[in-house]
Amino acid sequence: MPDENRPKTIIVSGGTYGIGRGIVLDLARRGWNVVAFGLDGKQPGSAADNGIEGTRAALAAEGLEADVIEADVADAGAVADVVEHALSLHGRIDGAVNNAALRPSGTVLDTDEATFDRVVAVNLKGQFLLCKAVIPLMRDAGGGAIVNIGSGAGWGKPGIAAYCASKGGVFALSAALAYDHLQDRVRVNVVVPGPQTASGMVEAMAGDGVSKPVTASGRQTQPQDIANAVAFLLSDEAAQISGTVVDVGAFAHQGGVGQPRV
Repeated sequence: MPDENRPKTIIVSGGTYGIGRGIVLDLARRGWNVVAFGLDGKQPGSAADNGIEGTRAALAAEGLEADVIEADVADAGAVADVVEHALSLHGRIDGAVNNAALRPSGTVLDTDEATFDRVVAVNLKGQFLLCKAVIPLMRDAGGGAIVNIGSGAGWGKPGIAAYCASKGGVFALSAALAYDHLQDRVRVNVVVPGPQTASGMVEAMAGDGVSKPVTASGRQTQPQDIANAVAFLLSDEAAQISGTVVDVGAFAHQGGVGQPRV
């Protein structure tokens, strides 16, 4: 059985910029053991760059500690190495956050096969690989929690066909995981960031004429908003929650966004 008084150990994919970095910082502030990984260089559809050192510097600026490793979530061997590293440091895995994603623009006609394959490999297969690696460890330890980062694009949006396909798969995969591992006491939930959440993807979209977001608070969604929801779902306070989509962005998971009053 999990020890509620022991710091949790959480693995975070894509913890090297924007939303992922915000999640890493928040979990570290809570005193949890965090092992984050991702790619350091600029990726398609994102302005994120120098992510490894950037996250390490952000942690150091607050006097926080976390392990930040360069590794490709689409590589099963690399994922296994990250999990083994976390185990060697902390002895167990209590949770995982699947945040790594690519978001290149393009319709089906604009998207070449290699790009489509890479987007699905990172955004969907990457979640499959990390879940496959950690679920047996969580099950054997008495339970755990997984949070997959989804997108309203999973319901379809224009001009990002490969990204939409991959994120639609995240909803289905997460529901299947939640069903399959309920008896293992492994909870699986999805958090959907709102449109225009401050991130590397949104920075890359800055010149695309995207309209000002409409949110419940009236301001742009920040990485900390996503981190708050993720931390709750990883925590023991969410012990009765699995198979749920938590929308942190004005109905984004329904494929839309609130409209301003005329």
